Amino acid sequence: MRKIAVIGTGYVGLVSGTCFADIGNRVICCDVDEQKIAKLLRGEIPIYEPGLSELVARNTEQGRLFFTTEIGEAIEASDIIYIAVGTPMSETGEADMRYVMSAAKKIGEHLNNYKIIVNKSTVPVGTGELVREVIQANKKTPWIQFDVVSNPEFLREGSAIADCMSMDRAVIGSDNPKAAEVIADLHAPFNTRIFTTDLESAEMIKYAANTFLATKISFINAIANICERVGANVGDVAEGMGLDSRIGSKFLQAGIGYGGSCFPKDTYALAHISDKAGYDFELLKSVIRTNTRQRLVIMDKLRDAVGGLAGKHVAVLGLSFKPETDDMRYAPSLTIIPELIKQHASVYAYDPIAEESAKRELPEGIHYCSNIEQAVTNADVCIILTEWKDVLTMDLARIGQLMKNPILIDGRNCFDLTTMASSSFEYHSIGRPPVNRAGRDRHSVNF
Repeated sequence: MRKIAVIGTGYVGLVSGTCFADIGNRVICCDVDEQKIAKLLRGEIPIYEPGLSELVARNTEQGRLFFTTEIGEAIEASDIIYIAVGTPMSETGEADMRYVMSAAKKIGEHLNNYKIIVNKSTVPVGTGELVREVIQANKKTPWIQFDVVSNPEFLREGSAIADCMSMDRAVIGSDNPKAAEVIADLHAPFNTRIFTTDLESAEMIKYAANTFLATKISFINAIANICERVGANVGDVAEGMGLDSRIGSKFLQAGIGYGGSCFPKDTYALAHISDKAGYDFELLKSVIRTNTRQRLVIMDKLRDAVGGLAGKHVAVLGLSFKPETDDMRYAPSLTIIPELIKQHASVYAYDPIAEESAKRELPEGIHYCSNIEQAVTNADVCIILTEWKDVLTMDLARIGQLMKNPILIDGRNCFDLTTMASSSFEYHSIGRPPVNRAGRDRHSVNF
């Protein structure tokens, strides 16, 4: 059993700390946010992640998982200290490192014996050495030793517990093989492949992996836009591409772009890192521009389908950036809904989980609905922004009957064209021919 402190109880810290406890370690999750810790002590989970509430409850009841605002005490009582604080994007696009530096300073002030300090936060290359310098400068006892390790996270919101308990790989970067071995042993129960390297390479792996996945998304979205102009079907194109083992099918689903806490922030951060290093990463900058433009494709389709939006009842299904999370960071809805309101549309929005989060981020004037039927009743048009399960399984015949005009604009390609051709809907998706729109353009499909 290892004694672990996790500084930061956000998404990464809370999930990782709870999973470490579940495999038998003693874990203290700590945070400066008193309200967040108070909620956790009451058994309330501040984020939505399937299965996390039950996992937290089990490990607190069995005496392996603890929560506190006394960060210094948690550091002193632990042998391994994980830094899992936020590194939000600054105005310049680089990662804001103030919380990481604050955590490193606190660790130095409370370093009472040898400890391994692990960077779990997504941080620029060179942060490991910077953390080492800050800790060294703030040590009260000069002869106490410590090691710094990079162990980047690769959790996907909505499936984070499964990702942690059976992860693809654990990347461990350190200049001390013994410290790396300790962190490797910590991950042994997670049924994963261990990859060890130096600090800088481990830090770069996180950015390189996320920006490559973002590149795949922007690439297939660009292909989708071409497909619409030449009459091809991006679904078939992506499937044919994915059959090539060198390419693979993952992250080739066309839509309205990536969002969330990682891809937008990490692409901007790596672009900033490359600029600072004297390299113009034109490919990555194009990925970012493509993603920014892609969400506005919905607005083009709306205007094409219904004309002016003033006074139109627009039903919006899904607000979070992806299903199974309430995370609104860089969600397409944050771009599209304000534009709808700006054009004087009446917005009726539904999301099964993210409504409260959305209210904090979106402008006033939105009608929030408790179910899909309420949102679509008398709607002139319906748009899908998040592929929630109840959206994927909704009764299309019933939805069509409730709408004033059965026009569906699907930003996530939830339905196949054959199904929609036999429905009452005029159906528009991403990178595929419109359905039931014969006579309005040459690439319409009307089976």
